[in-house]
Amino acid sequence: MFSLCKPVRKLVRTAAVLATAAFLAACEVGTIGGGPSIDTSDPVPVALLVPAGSGQAGDAALARSLENAARLAIADLPNVQIDLRVYDTRGSSNTAAAVAQQAVADGAKIILGPVYAQAANSAGIAALSNNVNVLSFSNNTSIAGGNVFVLGPTFDNTANRLVSFAGSQGKSNMVIVHSNDAAGRLGQAAISNALGGSRVNNAGSVGYDRSQQGVINSVPSVKATIDASGADSLFLTATTAGALPLFTQLLPEAGVSPANTQFIGLTRWDIPPQTLDLPGVQGGWFALPDPSKAQAYRQRYNNTYGEAPHPISGLAYDGIAAIAALVSQGRSNALTASALTQNAGFQGVGGIFRLRPNGTNERGLAVATIQNKQVVVIDPAPQSFSGAGF
Repeated sequence: MFSLCKPVRKLVRTAAVLATAAFLAACEVGTIGGGPSIDTSDPVPVALLVPAGSGQAGDAALARSLENAARLAIADLPNVQIDLRVYDTRGSSNTAAAVAQQAVADGAKIILGPVYAQAANSAGIAALSNNVNVLSFSNNTSIAGGNVFVLGPTFDNTANRLVSFAGSQGKSNMVIVHSNDAAGRLGQAAISNALGGSRVNNAGSVGYDRSQQGVINSVPSVKATIDASGADSLFLTATTAGALPLFTQLLPEAGVSPANTQFIGLTRWDIPPQTLDLPGVQGGWFALPDPSKAQAYRQRYNNTYGEAPHPISGLAYDGIAAIAALVSQGRSNALTASALTQNAGFQGVGGIFRLRPNGTNERGLAVATIQNKQVVVIDPAPQSFSGAGF
């Protein structure tokens, strides 16, 4: 077992707000698990795999933002030296495997990235024989395990946080509404699993096809399921770019009133900002990273690079933060699996996070609602893993 430790260092004044949210000392490392031995007195070689060269729209900007975030984190490290080496995956699984092998041959002690699930899986396989761990930017838990960890926010983590909060607010019966595609089924499974370990009863699930007509056709079934079960809450997997606007319009029109049935979202309801103007989302609950820490990161990045960071770029900062916190302890087993999964976790740009032995992660999330077209936090993000929600 590990307890939360004090920060390893005082932070430079110019980055105090952000860096306070970015580094927390790793606690004493347990027995060596999978991972290489390192010499912490020398710069630690870290490979960063980014999707540059894919030809896909947005990948070049994403790659640049990830590298910028990693270098921003390194700039905040007066006591730890990181030798960052950047490799382009071209968004390809085969290329990811090849550059992962090259990175290991070049001396990398840990791999940060890639973004896409299959590329991360291929990189993990390529690095496995050399006992090198991969901290991928994916949120796809199906690739997690062995030497591959996912840093991206997961459905399971969000579902657990919101179901736990719903229970604490006296909600007792919840209906799940999910799309019938792969993402919707994964979301439905995450919510069902969260309900199974909570005080809130699973009152049933309603699936829908991802089309306007599919949503329209499902509304009577949602209403009937709520009426039959007496459900007091409704958990939707729909996104703001997908079915959420239509559901939040049609369900109240069909008699599912948010005044009597709490609407809850598995995805962010504040992105894009114009979603906040929709009448149907007012009063809904969703989870998000610690807003003050996330804003401090965005401001620091903008001040440094003159542009806004990509929404997932903070994962690169988090990866460097975790690596640095462990390396700062001066132990040769700092990048082993047992060290990476120490229970106290780390402070990231969006709050606390920790890697789990099964390759997934837990992140401390805030619960927010929308009131008068504004995001209002109604349950703050926990500041340690002994806090609320854990």
